[in-house]
Amino acid sequence: MSELNQGKLQGKHAVVTGGGRGIGAAIADALAAEGVRLTLLGRNEEVLKAKAETLPDAVPLACDVTNRDAVEDIFGKARENYGPVDILVNNAGAAHPSPFMKTSPDDLQAMLDVNLMGPWHCIQAALPDMLEKGNGRIVNIASTAALIGYKYVTAYSAAKHAVQGMTRSLALELANKGITINSVCPGFTETDIAFDAIENIMNKTGRSRDEAIAELAKHNPQKRFIQPEEVASAVLWLCEDINRSMTGQAISVAGGEVM
Repeated sequence: MSELNQGKLQGKHAVVTGGGRGIGAAIADALAAEGVRLTLLGRNEEVLKAKAETLPDAVPLACDVTNRDAVEDIFGKARENYGPVDILVNNAGAAHPSPFMKTSPDDLQAMLDVNLMGPWHCIQAALPDMLEKGNGRIVNIASTAALIGYKYVTAYSAAKHAVQGMTRSLALELANKGITINSVCPGFTETDIAFDAIENIMNKTGRSRDEAIAELAKHNPQKRFIQPEEVASAVLWLCEDINRSMTGQAISVAGGEVM
């Protein structure tokens, strides 16, 4: 490839969690288009393999990001393939709506494990590479639920608010080390999580599919779901070298829902 045709992030190594589908897959596409070598993490190996086959330079590795030992092991394998990690995108997450009084401590812990501890483990696994290089980009896919409240997702919102607190505090620790960390906060996005929420509304309220979709979309002033590619575009922007002054921020991709 000629120098003229190289991408903005040519040759960098990015780890994307939850990289097999939805927002994670769109992020992988955006990074690959700029010459990034990708390690795709997730629980479903077959989904990861199918996505990796569509990319020019990607390795799928099955991993439960809530398991610290598994994360340490898999990052070692990622380095064997592509070397030190330059970019980490913490996209893996889950949401399980439930009224507060029906949300058990185990339910809360499950939300904290995948949405907060997963990113925590991955950051601690990737950060030594970035510190040694004096350069790195970390992007946490949070949610508008990291910025405002929503009914019936108290545990999820608590976990996502914690992610944003971690992002802000760590940004200050890393501010003079050439490493940035930011959150991208999508509104309701056309992914499996949104589809699950639609099914939940239909099952619990008896509403039609169109009515359930309208119930979720009404939060967005544009009255639509966000597309995964829109979230990926924000992530790519944060990863570019020119945007090194962006750190500790929460970028809302939500059609004006959060002002």
